[in-house]
Amino acid sequence: MTISAISVRFDEHTMWVELSDGRTLGIPLAWFPRLLHATPDEREQVELSRVGLHWEALDEDISVAGLLAGRGDVTRSTEHAA
Repeated sequence: MTISAISVRFDEHTMWVELSDGRTLGIPLAWFPRLLHATPDEREQVELSRVGLHWEALDEDISVAGLLAGRGDVTRSTEHAA
């Protein structure tokens, strides 16, 4: 069985993703800077697919598998202290 997103909503600090298996995930917007800095209207332009979430105007793609694994924006560069 593939678990997919069936709805997405936002509050000030969190993206709430309702899944097809009945769970609801609360994901900090800080994990996804493009969503954090987007307007409420831009956030609402999400497209749901069998495997994830897509925002065309924001160039943002988030997989359900990644959310379940606890992964945030993997496109960010990681800075290491010297």
